[in-house]
Amino acid sequence: MELLTHDFYYDLPEELIAQTPVEPRDHSRLLVYSRAEDKVTHAHFYDLPSFLKKGDLLVINNTKVIPARIFAHMEGRETTFEILLLRRKDYTRWECIMRPARKAKKGSVLKVSDELSAEVEDVGDYGVRTVKFAFDGVFEDILDRVGNMPLPPYIHEKLADKTRYNTVYSKTDGSAAAPTAGLHFTPELMQRVKDVGADFCEVLLHIGLGTFRPVKAEKVTEHEMHSEYYELSPEAAEKINAAKREGRRVIAVGTTAVRVLESTAAEDGTVRAQTGETKIFIYPPYKFRCVDALITNFHLPESTLVMLVSALIGREKTLELYNLAVKERYRFFSFGDSCFFE
Repeated sequence: MELLTHDFYYDLPEELIAQTPVEPRDHSRLLVYSRAEDKVTHAHFYDLPSFLKKGDLLVINNTKVIPARIFAHMEGRETTFEILLLRRKDYTRWECIMRPARKAKKGSVLKVSDELSAEVEDVGDYGVRTVKFAFDGVFEDILDRVGNMPLPPYIHEKLADKTRYNTVYSKTDGSAAAPTAGLHFTPELMQRVKDVGADFCEVLLHIGLGTFRPVKAEKVTEHEMHSEYYELSPEAAEKINAAKREGRRVIAVGTTAVRVLESTAAEDGTVRAQTGETKIFIYPPYKFRCVDALITNFHLPESTLVMLVSALIGREKTLELYNLAVKERYRFFSFGDSCFFE
């Protein structure tokens, strides 16, 4: 039977959508599901080391969220335009989403500030625009002054500390959203993970439209993913392949790490060092090649991320656990609680 998008729906009370991050980071709750034992354990993220095994390899995404949301005006008009930077094409050009989209026509020139303006050069698929920026100085410095962290639309609270929408291990600028599974880690917790004999391995995927674009198609197979840039270094590939050879678990920290690993994996689970674009769309039934377990947050109903989780542990089990989390008053989405599906 063909899967429909609505098959991945669950009912979520609005008050369970986390508006602010927990402090300290690792004090969020953690729902642990053991597939081998079909057992659920309720814990906290700082308990994670007690669920790990010696030799486990945790694969983390070291992308860094930039202040990618900027606001602009067109000369002679009162309309405020919101520009979300998705991907840099060259020194002055970016792929963006703009709102209100219908007014952001090709050739439109918008003023962001006295030091930054933008011209719409092209309108592409999914409403993505190519924008050429004009500026005097260093673009990143200007963006840091005029830009805002691109929090999801379901978060209505202002973020007091910009760094809380980045992981403690973020390195490479370029993401339009945070790899939220990693937001729970602290340097101290990462050391405790190493103390139990587990280790970390870094990959890169800049999160863009592919991860957070909603599924509008009625049938799951009719949804098309937008591509996202990734990097898997030779050093990372060597660590991952050693773990696969030795039968140790490869644990993806977040769905973005899953996308890198499964995009580069061969049938035997080994990966190849490479950079590129991935449009991988993981939904049931899917045979995972490299990923053995997953640490991830709770995701939006009918999203590609819920579909990915369902591919790992089954659709019925995913919805069962999500409904349990609602009953147990877990906090959902980007600043919410976490799951460990082992």
